[in-house]
Amino acid sequence: MTIGVLKEPAFETRVSLLAESVAALTKKNITVTVESGAGEKAFCSDTEYEKAGAQIKTRQEVLDSSDIILAIHPLAPSQIINHKSQILVGVYQPLFNKEVMQQLAEKGVTIFSMDMLPRTTRAQAMDVLSSQANIAGYKAALIAANDYGRYFPMFMTAAGSIAPAKVLILGAGVAGLQAIATARRLGAVVEVFDTRPAVKEEVMSLGAKFIEVEGAADASKAGGYAVEQSDDYKQKQQQRIAESIAKADIVITTAQIPGKKAPVLISEEMLKRMRNGSVIVDLAAATGGNTPVTKNNETVNYNGVSIIGDSSLQSTMPSDASKLYGKNILNFLQLIIDKEGNLNLNWEDELVKGACITHDGKIVHERVAAL
Repeated sequence: MTIGVLKEPAFETRVSLLAESVAALTKKNITVTVESGAGEKAFCSDTEYEKAGAQIKTRQEVLDSSDIILAIHPLAPSQIINHKSQILVGVYQPLFNKEVMQQLAEKGVTIFSMDMLPRTTRAQAMDVLSSQANIAGYKAALIAANDYGRYFPMFMTAAGSIAPAKVLILGAGVAGLQAIATARRLGAVVEVFDTRPAVKEEVMSLGAKFIEVEGAADASKAGGYAVEQSDDYKQKQQQRIAESIAKADIVITTAQIPGKKAPVLISEEMLKRMRNGSVIVDLAAATGGNTPVTKNNETVNYNGVSIIGDSSLQSTMPSDASKLYGKNILNFLQLIIDKEGNLNLNWEDELVKGACITHDGKIVHERVAAL
């Protein structure tokens, strides 16, 4: 069994496995090949990989020799040449990249996309979305504090008093909860909106105020994501958000719906009511953003409000992000590799089946196939 680790595209700083994770595989007599320079942006050198037992090879050599290829981002179909037994493991957003999935299926490879893993209790140790969102929420609060031209905490000085920053967080998933905790540690006053009443207790335990809107659709089976809401609910939602945004200095938005454009929670009218110098950090920028003017990987100045669109903040902490991601991958590999280090695809396992997108030349994931 040979597992290959590829270098990611230029925009990505993370790597699928650091040297410490490679060592865990080589101890099981699994051969690990790593593309030269794969870990350099995550501060893991080729020498460290070799000390852990890996073989450093060119990209093509890794592709040609590996049974399982680890790459966070999708490979171009042209890179897969007659490797019908090959397995790809990464975060491929198949609901958005359905054409690439179809092309890779036709190449005969088996694809496991970690973002499609059923989000059950058993899957928590493999949940790459949560491990990376935790980092994104932390960095969102820090970036907001850095971009905001005023203090976060309250200060009482001989020259006068400074009121604390008012932070509004839309979405109390993993990223939102970490953003709450970080903003509170920085001394801000925090309000939180979420369509799921069940998160109220968690929000309040972190010292934030929870904004309640009655009549939300049940999101208990959505794996931590938002779900589509009724028009009546959306109207009440917009009204409550508008009231809070008018008072907010910082807004951090995290709301996304799998396979769909991110819901627009902040209208242009709301933006116009925010005071000059306010900051919005939009973590849903890659799927359209939670404001109508968000642009991914850009900062837009709208009527004096800075709107920072960034859905890959985890890549700003490449070493820890790669460490956590690699641990998730190791835990998943235990499901498809037996104790002797041989491939064992158990299609009766709900996690193996749920994360599999393509197999035997076709798309096998029901939701992706339906597209």
